[in-house]
Amino acid sequence: LNRVLPGRISNKTNGITPRRWLLQSNPGLAMLITDAIGSGWVRDLEELRRLAPHAEDKGFRTEWAALKRVNKGILADRAMKLHGIDLDPDTLFDCQVKRFHEYKRQLLNALHALVLHERLRDGATDAAPRTVIFAGKAAPSYTMAKLIIRLIHAISRRVKDDPKTRGKLSVAFLPNYSVSLAEIIFPACDLSEQISTAGTEASGTGNMKAALNGALTIGTLDGANVEIREEVGEENIFIFGHTKDEIEGLRAEGYRPQAFLNRSEELRRAIDVIASGALDGGSGLFGPIVDSLRGEDRYFLCADFEAYAQAQTRAAAAFGRPDEWWRKSILNVAGMGKFSSDRTTKQYAEEIWG
Repeated sequence: LNRVLPGRISNKTNGITPRRWLLQSNPGLAMLITDAIGSGWVRDLEELRRLAPHAEDKGFRTEWAALKRVNKGILADRAMKLHGIDLDPDTLFDCQVKRFHEYKRQLLNALHALVLHERLRDGATDAAPRTVIFAGKAAPSYTMAKLIIRLIHAISRRVKDDPKTRGKLSVAFLPNYSVSLAEIIFPACDLSEQISTAGTEASGTGNMKAALNGALTIGTLDGANVEIREEVGEENIFIFGHTKDEIEGLRAEGYRPQAFLNRSEELRRAIDVIASGALDGGSGLFGPIVDSLRGEDRYFLCADFEAYAQAQTRAAAAFGRPDEWWRKSILNVAGMGKFSSDRTTKQYAEEIWG
């Protein structure tokens, strides 16, 4: 095609439709936004920029926070009715909602959940109460992805069975992920996990859907996270980890995770818990996960773990300061204008197809 029509193949940032992912899925927030800036945003998402001054209005922040609490209650009700899963809407909803693949690093998130649990067992009290929510599906033959899902279930049981975690930490996997479930999760999301290894994600749209509904992103400089940071401001997103060039450098040097494991007692301890058999009844089920982390670590989880844990600490601290958190949340929505599918379609039409 490029020989016949030179320049016709080019990259365009993905977009999402605001009609589905805000107007339909989050009608309460859509109404609050319309009351504040008018309805023009529905057809021109760049209109959301006009929300930015409202981030300084305490009354508006209070209404904004109340709507998020309602949406979290809706998700909690659905999780209990359909699956008997207990979600506490008064905790930080830390959500990773996407296809399961090693490069998307749900395992990094799961390891952090184990670290949080070990901290609570040691008597830590300073972290914001948190509910870590996973949803997504793995390809039928993707054995490692399915094993990571089983590990998440095992961590969930371990945390649930420990009285020291009550009201402080829970881990939940919401089954049978679908677009309909996504329309409930994204409006309820406080913290959006976009933690793929830098250089592996083409763009992503879950990050856009979550941010459009007022979630703050924790992520690497990968895919659309790069542009989201530019649009919302680096102070309103939690960026961590090695860049694409740094990852390539580590790979070229002959990356081995042991050097990073030596620097992180918490990560070593979490991996030791998995290796001990405490999560699989001593069956060795999760041996391949331990071997991957201590061996090749293809997606650089060990290299990024400490920076990820520090970013999570910053996020928890911000959540504990409501005025700061909801200001950032409003500014995230105000910066989402670029990520409309209307803009993507227009760019394809004008810049590629003429």
